[in-house]
Amino acid sequence: MPGWMNTKILVHPEDLKNAVLIVHGEKAHSRYMGEDTFKKLKGDNKELVIVPNATHTDLYDGGDHDYIPFDKIDNFFKKNL
Repeated sequence: MPGWMNTKILVHPEDLKNAVLIVHGEKAHSRYMGEDTFKKLKGDNKELVIVPNATHTDLYDGGDHDYIPFDKIDNFFKKNL
């Protein structure tokens, strides 16, 4: 089993009180994991960003279309840190 599957954040995300930003590509194979986790989060300092047309790996390096939503990430940090 991969190590990330053992993390408690995926088991009990409703216990998180800190701000949480989840970013997934629209076409990412793992998108459902982010959406399912987001549904369990409590509070108003949580945000889910789905990047149109992006795959999972497009969010590592931006792909050929600069998919990384730096503006949304920057705004989230400014608001919550």
